[in-house]
Amino acid sequence: MPPRFVCWCVSQKPERNRSARERLQQEREMDKAREKRRRTLIVAGAVVGVLGLAAVVGLIAANAGKDSGGGSDSGPLLAPAGVQGKDQLAIPVGASDAPSTLTVWEDFRCPACAAFENAARDTIRELEQAGKIKVEYHLATIIDGNMGGTGSLRAANAAACAQDAGKFPEYHDVLYMNQPQETVDAFADNGKLIELAGKVEGLDTPEFRSCVNEGRHDAWVNKSNAAFQDGGFRGTPTVLLNGESIFPAKNGEQMSVPNLKKWVDEANQGKKPGTERPSPAPGAGVGGRPSASAS
Repeated sequence: MPPRFVCWCVSQKPERNRSARERLQQEREMDKAREKRRRTLIVAGAVVGVLGLAAVVGLIAANAGKDSGGGSDSGPLLAPAGVQGKDQLAIPVGASDAPSTLTVWEDFRCPACAAFENAARDTIRELEQAGKIKVEYHLATIIDGNMGGTGSLRAANAAACAQDAGKFPEYHDVLYMNQPQETVDAFADNGKLIELAGKVEGLDTPEFRSCVNEGRHDAWVNKSNAAFQDGGFRGTPTVLLNGESIFPAKNGEQMSVPNLKKWVDEANQGKKPGTERPSPAPGAGVGGRPSASAS
């Protein structure tokens, strides 16, 4: 029995050693795996940080403008004619039955918005005219909060007045093509906004001037800006294609004119272009007229 016992012990000792070695090896492998995961998370965090920084370049930080009232909301909330969407805050341009919707949140004082518009304007209008997209514009006033002044509010109100007159797309483009420097609050001057209206045929009318000077849509603009703040958007411009962010990039691909066309074509695959274009009816009253499309 003793030899058998010794033999059993000897036979079991290497097994225990192997088990210990295996456990140690497993622990080492687990440690390596944990370290690898930790490094992966660090790298991923760094990549996200870089992408976030890249997104901020060309975007205006929204949280810096959270106090950007730019004016009083105490007046009556008069929405422009033809607005749509949640809380009637979207100014639509294009065929109402277009298969895709491009949602754009913008501030007329925002230089990144001007850069986006001046680069993509022709393509957006081309896609809209072809019935491939409907564009829904939402107005924000975050630069008034960031830089001080009231130019974002005043310009947005004037653009809403242009919407009443069936001239929003044209006036929207004129404002961005004549945008002052971010630190120069030139759009705070209603006279300047009325002067620019002269560049849009048929817009500079007594009704338009009255709408601009009295700030008819100020409360509506402030409500739109509040919706922007509550929406958790990072900054302006915020550009969504069918609800998915595409600016400054989509799935790792940077926003560009070719990519915008490609993304729209992909979204519209197998779908017919929109054809229902309501006729503009200037002066139809608050909320009483569908928006005009770009001419």
